[in-house]
Amino acid sequence: MDYSPRVQRVADQIQRELASLIQLELKDPRVGMVSITGVDISKDLAYAKVFITVLNTLSNDRGFNSSTLSEPGALDKLEVEENLKALNKASGFLRTMLAKRLRIRSVPKLEFRYDGSAEQGQHLSALIDNALEADRKSNWDE
Repeated sequence: MDYSPRVQRVADQIQRELASLIQLELKDPRVGMVSITGVDISKDLAYAKVFITVLNTLSNDRGFNSSTLSEPGALDKLEVEENLKALNKASGFLRTMLAKRLRIRSVPKLEFRYDGSAEQGQHLSALIDNALEADRKSNWDE
């Protein structure tokens, strides 16, 4: 979207403050390692879509990790859904905390959404690597 410089500055500030608030202030055990990848704000600053990625939380038990994760770095959809539910439920609290930290007249209503771009990037990178490997093998055969 084409944002005015002010809207972009507010979005960047909300992203930084939310990252800090989620890490330090949010006590919900359902929220794990969450990274905020972006914030889209409406032009009137009334609504904000907060895009997140969720990092897998590994336990100390290697057997448990290998049975729950299909491959290293694979995201468990249930874990993502639980994090989104918890963050959307805590959006009012986070909005109140943002109001104390930001110097704007009204803080936008927060809606948390999953950002699958990192996962898509890994998939595309794997496809490119496979294509290059297949090309190398076909050049060896000739």
